[in-house]
Amino acid sequence: MSPRVRGAVSPFMFRRWRALMCTAVGLLLLPMGPSISAGDRPAPSDAPKAPSAESQSASGQVTRTTAATDQSLQEQFIRLKSELVLLSISVTDQLGRFVTGLKSDHFTVYEDDVPQQVKFFSTDDIPISVGLILDVSGSMRSKIARLREAVRRFIEWSNPQDEFFAIAFNKQVMLLADFTDGEVLLTYLPFLRAQGRTALFDAVYEGVLKLRHARHGKRVLLVISDGQDNSSRYSYGALSRLLKESDVQIYTIGTPDPTLYNTYFEQQGIAILQQLSKLTGGRHFTVMGASLLEAVCATIARELRQQYNIGYISTNTSRDGKWRRIKIEVAREGGKKFKVHARRGYYAPVSQP
Repeated sequence: MSPRVRGAVSPFMFRRWRALMCTAVGLLLLPMGPSISAGDRPAPSDAPKAPSAESQSASGQVTRTTAATDQSLQEQFIRLKSELVLLSISVTDQLGRFVTGLKSDHFTVYEDDVPQQVKFFSTDDIPISVGLILDVSGSMRSKIARLREAVRRFIEWSNPQDEFFAIAFNKQVMLLADFTDGEVLLTYLPFLRAQGRTALFDAVYEGVLKLRHARHGKRVLLVISDGQDNSSRYSYGALSRLLKESDVQIYTIGTPDPTLYNTYFEQQGIAILQQLSKLTGGRHFTVMGASLLEAVCATIARELRQQYNIGYISTNTSRDGKWRRIKIEVAREGGKKFKVHARRGYYAPVSQP
C-alpha cells in the first residue's frame, strides 16, 4: 500500500477539521477582526449545541475527542478565535528524531516570560497549504534530477488533502505551478532547468505573499537551495520583517557542494537557510549528497502530519501592536533532553481607532 493511501484522512475527520481550523487557525493573529475568504468559509451547521463535557475540561482546555460534535467544536472556537494564539510545534530528541506521544501537560508556554494557560491541544493530521521554493540556479545543475524525485517523495508522504504551489527561481522568480493538488504539480517538474544566478530572498518573499491566498489555515514553505543569494531585490532584513508578520513555517534543505563546504560562501548560504527556519519554527536539514534529498523530504512530510498544535489566550490584554516573545518548554522524562521548534513570537493586535 502506498504511503498516501496508508496515511489518508477519513472523510469524517477531514470535514470536522476543515470546519474547525478554517475558522480558527490562519485568522487568529490579525490586528483587526477576522475575515474569512470564500475558500476558507466553514460549512453551514444546524442550530448550535452546548459543548460536551468530553470536549472541554474543567480548566477550560479544549481537547479533541471522537465524541465531540462538529457544532460544539465550532462554538468553542467562535468564542476563542479572536484572541487565540495558535502554534504548530515540532519536538526532537538529541539525535534530531521527531518525538511523538506527548500530551498537553508536557508543554509549558511562556509569552514574554509569563506562563500561559493552554486552551487548545491537538495532534490530528489536518490538511495544510504548502509552497515549494525550488532553486534552479546554475549551482544546482548537477542536482536537478534528484530535486525532482525529492519533491515527488515529499508529495507521496503528504496528506492527500494538502494543496501545493511551486516557485522556481534563479536570478528571477517564476511561478511554476499555482495552487493545485500534488498529482498535478508533479507534471510541472520535467520543465525545471538549472541556470543563472540566485534570488533566494525574492523567492521566499513571494512564497510568503502567495500563502496569504491559501485555502488551509496551516501554511508551510519548503525551500530547497544551496542558500547563496546573489541576485535579490529584497534584503534579508526585509524578508525577516515579513516573516515575523506572517504565520508561516519554513522548512529548509541546504544542498552545499561537499568539496567547497568549508568555504565562506557555502557556510554563509547554509547559515541563511538555518536562520529562516529558526525564525519561523520550522527545521533545517543540510544534505551533503543529492542522493539524500528524497529521504529528507519524506521525513519532513511525515513530521508535518504529526506536529503538535497548541493554542493559548494571552494574559497580556494590551492591543499595542508590539512584538511578543514566545518560549515553549517540554517536560523531560528520564533525563531526556528535547528541542522545541516553534515560532519565536508574534505582533500583538492593534486597537481600532
